[in-house]
Amino acid sequence: MAQVGPIRTVDLRGLSFDSLSINKLVPRAQLDISQAMVEILPILEDVQQNGEQAITRSALKFDQVDPNPIRVSAEELENALAKLEPKLRAAIEESILRVQKVSVASLPAGNQVDLGEGAEVRLRWQPVDSVGLYVPGGKAVYPSSVIMNVVPAQIAGVKQLALATPPQKHFSGRPHPTVLATAALLGVEDVYCMGGPSAIAAFAYGVPAINLEPVSVITGPGNIYVAAAKRVLRGTVGIDSEAGTTEILIIADSSANPKFVAADLISQAEHDEAAAAVLVTDSISLADSVRAELEVMLPKTQNSARATIALGSQQSALVLVDDIQSAVRFANFYATEHLEIHTRENEKVLEKISNAGAIFLGEFSPVSLGDYLAGSNHVLPTGQQAKFGAGLGVHTFLRAQQVVEYSRSGLEQVADHAVDFSEAEGLPAHGQAITARFEQ
Repeated sequence: MAQVGPIRTVDLRGLSFDSLSINKLVPRAQLDISQAMVEILPILEDVQQNGEQAITRSALKFDQVDPNPIRVSAEELENALAKLEPKLRAAIEESILRVQKVSVASLPAGNQVDLGEGAEVRLRWQPVDSVGLYVPGGKAVYPSSVIMNVVPAQIAGVKQLALATPPQKHFSGRPHPTVLATAALLGVEDVYCMGGPSAIAAFAYGVPAINLEPVSVITGPGNIYVAAAKRVLRGTVGIDSEAGTTEILIIADSSANPKFVAADLISQAEHDEAAAAVLVTDSISLADSVRAELEVMLPKTQNSARATIALGSQQSALVLVDDIQSAVRFANFYATEHLEIHTRENEKVLEKISNAGAIFLGEFSPVSLGDYLAGSNHVLPTGQQAKFGAGLGVHTFLRAQQVVEYSRSGLEQVADHAVDFSEAEGLPAHGQAITARFEQ
């Protein structure tokens, strides 16, 4: 391993590796969610017991602003929309349209299985009753996150949507007007000026004083304290995932354009000092060219200081492997949030990928397109959660329900088998509930 220029090199050529070893060699930033859980417990309890006053206390302490009125008025939403710059509004509307199209196409279809005469099981999909949608503030403004949260919930058919976004010091303690304008554009009426763990707690427990009922599911990205709150409250309320700091991993061979690769690494590194940016390649010349491009491009980017720290930290690297097959193995072990593939045979590489939040194929499909206008969702699993979880989508807001309908003859066909099961399991009343239907 070596650190030269803005990013280190990890040389795995000639070496075997597994999931444990590569996640030690290229670890995510050191963020202790267990410690964060301990720190936020008093905040969660305060909101549960004191509601509006607790939310205000939290904003004054962490944001140095008074968030009141916590519930954003219809007039404030309308004013924000009226002042939205036309060019940006057009971009937001195009993004909404594309995410709507993909969401509609992603709606699962119900089905029916006939198991015999008078024996039927149907599968139907039902939306959750209500959702709490979290849109972060922090180092950037995220109207795109409003779209990614709201649109699939609306397409899924959720009746009650509540949106929370933090108060902003630069806007006199009110939410960012672009976020409010996007919510208004989507017809979201229940918007709250609150952020961090207190917002997650408010969604989970409800706050009657601001007309906020407890929700069924909470979605949306946030910092480690938001993720910690979601972990603590999971079970009290459903969550999408513990979406944390952004990650990008790029698989590339010598055919890749080093300028494109470097630009994509920087695009995610500018999010946060803890962002992870990793290139895995079998080409030394590509790695060298990408490093050279980074050295040229980094000083010129607006968020240079933040991106430089992210690229120079342990979670980022240029990784050298023997071949693209090894790069695929690395990617599946790493299980990144965003995976880009820049090779001569992108489809063949794609076939072998199992673990990734979202996959961007080819040199004209950058991750930043997915952040805004690809039509895909940008709320994705981080920190190896792609090994068992999916990104946000209509499925997040739907529940599969089985509907069982048997006739007398259909039940009679399997009655003896059911009784045999009940006796074997020591639950005779189960069998009696079936045989009772055939007694004279």
